[in-house]
Amino acid sequence: MKKFGKIILLTLTLLLFGFTSSSEFLSIQKVEASSIVITKKTTYQTTSNLKLRTGASVKNKAILTIRKGKIVTTTTQKGSWYKVAYTYSSKGKKVTKTGWVSGQYLKEYNKIVKTPGTYYFTKTSTPLYLSPDTKKKATIRIPANNGLYSNQKVLNSIGKTWYKVSYKGKSYYVYPSYIKKFTPFKFKKTAYKAKRDTYLYQSYGTIYSKLIKIPKGTVVSSTSGVGSWYKTSYTGKNGYIHKSSFIKTSEPVVIETAISNKVFLVNTNVILKSGAWEGAATLSTIPQGKFILPTHKVSNGWYKVNYAEKTGYVAGSHIQEVRTGSQITSRSGYQFIDLRTKSPVTASQIDTYIANFVNANDKKSVLTGKGQSFIDAGNKYGLNALYLAAHAIHESGYGTSNISFGKYNLFGFGAYDATPYIGAFRFKSIEQNIDYIARAMKATYLNPGNWKYKGAYLGYSTKTLSNARIDSSSEGMNYFYASDPYWGKVIASHMQKILPYDKTYYQSAKPNLTVFSAPPIPTGKDTFPSGILATAKQNLKVTDAAGKVKTLEKDTEFLLLEKANDFKVKIQLDDEIYWTKDIKFDRYKEFISVKNLGRALTSSLNVRPDPSTDKAAISTLKLNQYVHIVTDKEGNQVMDSSKNWYKIKLSNGTTGWVSAYYIARELE
Repeated sequence: MKKFGKIILLTLTLLLFGFTSSSEFLSIQKVEASSIVITKKTTYQTTSNLKLRTGASVKNKAILTIRKGKIVTTTTQKGSWYKVAYTYSSKGKKVTKTGWVSGQYLKEYNKIVKTPGTYYFTKTSTPLYLSPDTKKKATIRIPANNGLYSNQKVLNSIGKTWYKVSYKGKSYYVYPSYIKKFTPFKFKKTAYKAKRDTYLYQSYGTIYSKLIKIPKGTVVSSTSGVGSWYKTSYTGKNGYIHKSSFIKTSEPVVIETAISNKVFLVNTNVILKSGAWEGAATLSTIPQGKFILPTHKVSNGWYKVNYAEKTGYVAGSHIQEVRTGSQITSRSGYQFIDLRTKSPVTASQIDTYIANFVNANDKKSVLTGKGQSFIDAGNKYGLNALYLAAHAIHESGYGTSNISFGKYNLFGFGAYDATPYIGAFRFKSIEQNIDYIARAMKATYLNPGNWKYKGAYLGYSTKTLSNARIDSSSEGMNYFYASDPYWGKVIASHMQKILPYDKTYYQSAKPNLTVFSAPPIPTGKDTFPSGILATAKQNLKVTDAAGKVKTLEKDTEFLLLEKANDFKVKIQLDDEIYWTKDIKFDRYKEFISVKNLGRALTSSLNVRPDPSTDKAAISTLKLNQYVHIVTDKEGNQVMDSSKNWYKIKLSNGTTGWVSAYYIARELE
C-alpha cells in the first residue's frame, strides 16, 4: 500500500506540473526514495548563507536565511538534507527555528575552549588524531608514561570532549580516557645518581629527543618535576630524566662547565674514560706530552676532551694547563721550516709589507727601503731572508721602536726588561745591525754545535701558568730566544703575510750548513750628560786608567759617564776616572741607583724657560736624548708645583723646563 500511495502521489504531481527533464525527475525520485535517519545530536557550522526550509527539498518553502558561520544542531538526516534547530536572538529574546537545510553547506563544528596550561601523561599506548573525531584514523600512537602539554579543550560536533596537544611542533587531539592530568611540583634541591646508563631527554617523555647520554654513576640535581620526570641539567644542557633510572644520593652533584681556548699538557699517560670517574669504561690512552683542548671542566676535577675521534673524560691530576705556541694538531707552515734554507722572497715584497704598515699608521720607520739588506745578509750567511726580515719587523715594531731609531738596534740585542734602552747595543747603521743579527743567529740558535740550538726552526715554547718553561714541550729557536711562548708563531705569521708559504718549495729546499763564529760585540757606547749622580748599592770593584783595582764602597756617590756595548761602565770619583763591569744591567737596582738621568721620548721636545707653554722654547731635545734632571739639596728631582714639569740642565749649563710626560727616568 505504501508503494502504491507513492505512485499515486507522483502521478498527481506530474499531472499538476507537467513533465520535467529526466535529471530533475530522477532527483525528485531520489529524494522521495530516501528514508529519514535518526542520528546522534551533532553540531554543524554553516559554510555559506543558506535557506532553512519546511522540507528536505529546494521545492519547499524557505522559512528564513541562516547566515554563513552560524551554528545549528541536528538529530535527523534525510539523504543529503538535515533537519536542524537554529537559535538566534530577536528583539532581545532567544528564538529557535526548526527546518531543513542542505548538507552541502554544513561542516561539523568543534568548539575550542582555552584552558590553563596543563600536563597530561599517557596511561597506555595512546592514539593521536589530527582532528577530534574517532571515525578518522589515528595519525600516530605514543607509549605510556609520556607527557603532553595542553592549553585548549575541544567539544567536538557530537559533544565529546578532547584535548588539543602539541607534539614535535604539530597539533594533535587526544581522547581523555587515554591520559591522566599531573601538576608540576617543586621541592628542595636533591641529588640523584644514575642507576644505569640513561639519557637526558628534551622533554618529559621517552618520545622526545635524547639530548645526551648520562653514564651510570653520574650525579645530577633537581628542584622540580612533573609526573615521573625530574627537570635537570647536565653538561650545560637542560632537559628531563625519568625517576626510575635514578636514586637519591648524598654524593656531590657533578657539574660540567664549558671552557674554550685553554690548552692542557698530558703529564703522564692518561686514560680517556667514558665518564668522569675512575670506574667508567676505558675509551683510549692519551700519551704523555700530548696537548689537549678540553671542552668542559667537571666539578669533580675531571675534564671532557675529544681525542682520536672519541669524546671522554680525563682526570685533572694527570694534566696541567699551559700556554704554548704549539700548533697542537699539526706541524706545518713557516713555524717549522729549516731557517737555513734560501727564501724566494724579493726585496720589493719586504719593502711593500713594511710600507703598508707605515702608511696605514702614519709612522716613520728605519726599515723603509731596507728589504735588500735582508736579502744580502741572508745570502751572505746562508740564512732565510724572509725569516730575518720577519724577525726584525716583529722585534722593532716594523722599525718604529725607540731602540731602532736611537741605536739602530732592530732586535733588542743587549736589552733587558729592567733596562730596555740603556742595556741595548748601539749600532752604527741599520745595515750593520742586520748583518750582525744574521751572523749571530747562524752561529748560535741555528748551529747544532751551540748550546742554544734546539732545532733549526722557529718552533715554540710551553709555559706553566706561573711562566716556568716546560723543557720537554718546548723546541726550536723559541726554546731559548724568547720568553713569549708564541714568539715563533708570530714570526711565522709575518712571513706568511709577506710571502704565502709554498709547501712544495720547502720540501725540496736544501739547508745551508755552513757554520760561522759568533760576531764580536759591536763597538759603541752610551754617553751621559755631565752631572749624572749615582750611588753604589753594594761594594763595586773599579779599575783606573793604569789598571789598578780598588773597591768602591756601598753608599758611595759618583758620577755616571758612559756605558759601553760590552757593559763596561765609565764613572768619575773625586776627579778620577774608573771603569767597572760589576754592574749587572738585568738587575741594576742591586748595584746602583741614579738620581737624575732622563731620556726624551719624542722628537723635537721643547725646553721652556718656565714650567708652562706660554713662552717660546729656548732649546729642543731629540728623540732618545739623555737629559740631566736638576736635583735639590736632598737629591730630589726639581719639579713645578703641578708635578707636570722637570727642571733640566742643558750641556751649555743653561737650565730650562720640559714636560714630565715626555721624559723617561733611567736607572732610578
